[in-house]
Amino acid sequence: MDANNFNRTPSFSSNCNGRSKGLHKNRHTQGVTVWDLQFKTPNKDQYITPKAVHSIEHIIFTLLKNSDRKKDILYFGPMGSRTGFCLLTVNMEYYAVLDLLKGVFAQARQCAAEPNALQGECDNCAEHDLAGALQECAAYLTVLEEL
Repeated sequence: MDANNFNRTPSFSSNCNGRSKGLHKNRHTQGVTVWDLQFKTPNKDQYITPKAVHSIEHIIFTLLKNSDRKKDILYFGPMGSRTGFCLLTVNMEYYAVLDLLKGVFAQARQCAAEPNALQGECDNCAEHDLAGALQECAAYLTVLEEL
């Protein structure tokens, strides 16, 4: 089937070339808000390495699910483009998400190991980069603090 025959999905319908680093409300549907955590400028910056992406996913999702807003967090995971992450929430507006993320990314600096990353807990326990993840998290925290 020709790719031009597919219906465009909402997440691919906006022009990513103008997207800046930061926190962006992607859409709100059926009570769920999708947030784009843009770590990198699309088609410009170097992408996050797969190992660092995996470690960030473990660290940040665990911290979010241990926060006081854990009931409002549905999902945190990487964008396939490796330019950032998606966060799905309920009952949270922009500044509540921003404040939560600032706290979580600040906490990430204290991680000495990726949570839930041992064999039997993680489907790909050999594919982690803690140092790279912490470097990316620190850089993104700087972006958040400027918002």
